[in-house]
Amino acid sequence: MRWFEITIVANEQAQEMVAHYMHELGAGGVSIEESWSEDKPRDTSLGQWYDKPLNDIPAGLAVIAGYFPEDLYGDPLVAELTELLRGLPEFGYDAGDFTVQTREVNEDDWAHAWKKYFKPLPVSERLTIKPTWEDYTPREDELIIELDPGMAFGTGTHPTTALCLRTLEGAINEGDTVIDVGTGSGILAIGAMKLGASRVLALDLDPVAVSSATENVKLNGLQDDIEVRLSDLLGVLQEGESADRSGPSRVVPPVDLVVANILAEIILLFIADVFDVLKPGGIYIASGIYKNKEEDVEAGLLAAGFEIVDRVRQDDWIAFVCGKPKGEDE
Repeated sequence: MRWFEITIVANEQAQEMVAHYMHELGAGGVSIEESWSEDKPRDTSLGQWYDKPLNDIPAGLAVIAGYFPEDLYGDPLVAELTELLRGLPEFGYDAGDFTVQTREVNEDDWAHAWKKYFKPLPVSERLTIKPTWEDYTPREDELIIELDPGMAFGTGTHPTTALCLRTLEGAINEGDTVIDVGTGSGILAIGAMKLGASRVLALDLDPVAVSSATENVKLNGLQDDIEVRLSDLLGVLQEGESADRSGPSRVVPPVDLVVANILAEIILLFIADVFDVLKPGGIYIASGIYKNKEEDVEAGLLAAGFEIVDRVRQDDWIAFVCGKPKGEDE
């Protein structure tokens, strides 16, 4: 099968939106590589050691590559993507003086070559992500997430995913029921179970992500505890299916915790729905928020009735930890 790579070099702050547009236009996979300058602050809280830059991408820029099948690729697609990026300032993002390059690639070149850069990665005090193809001997108290993300988002290397996992570790209680919205590779759903959740419902609009998450759930032996569903945000819970959701692995609202690692614009669309599916006193972790959207998301959360419990930062990304007041629905 012939695939075509469209590579955008743009400001780091626009990388999520660029990737989002690529997915919307039919990309079979998207990769993101940020600049790795010697003076860029890096998280060393878990003993990570950074030797030298891994690339020569100029500071402040990111390289986003999308892979499109032959039947979608062409000049009109490239033109549409370019026009969308030019319109980003309207939504509070700036891709800068971005560049666009295209080339034909062999499927194996992009489907597997990235694996050599994905190594076991400690992301919190207890959680470590281990690619299925890597050998690794864990500590006695270490919780291992076995992962083969395939073409779905979520390896733990992106700040927003790492933020969610660290925040989950501090927020989750033994026996909690959890909904993971925009599950991608399933990494957050699996992490929630490893940290003590009793059941998790993992939702994603992308069939590729649903397939990837389902396989990763099986790799971790959690298929009886995590239910992966195709759903537009929380839509599957609003389609009259609640009465049929029975059995040991089913999650029936209200739940103890909701986690969403998606774009700020999407988070703002369904804040009220999250509020409704949480128990009084329940927790909402919202990540994927770039610093220029922090005030907008905070205002939306407060307007919906949430209390801001905490906000956690890494680089220029923010994760909100919010609580539904205990008096609600009582």
